[in-house]
Amino acid sequence: MSTRLRTAGPFAAVVVASLFVLFNPASATPTVWPGIDKLVHLTLFAALTLTGRRAGLSPVGLVAGLVVYAGASEVLQGLLPIERTADPLDAVVDVVGIAVGLLIDRRVRR
Repeated sequence: MSTRLRTAGPFAAVVVASLFVLFNPASATPTVWPGIDKLVHLTLFAALTLTGRRAGLSPVGLVAGLVVYAGASEVLQGLLPIERTADPLDAVVDVVGIAVGLLIDRRVRR
């Protein structure tokens, strides 16, 4: 297996998983307990950041792209007919997840 596939593959897989998680209809999204969606958002964006850095993406470009993705995903959740609502707090938690991912990445690289 090529090095590029080993490093970019996990990032691509997390991107696909994020599309599923963020744009799945509300009726297909289980709610285990209130607030779990915030933990999911934080974890998802931390994973996007970690795998993106592992794939060799620059921190500045990756963060910029993920911040745009966070905001756009919330806008789209409010506009698409998937019975979901836009929640600005989710986008804030996404950005916190990005920061957590960067901190973990920095720690792992040391």
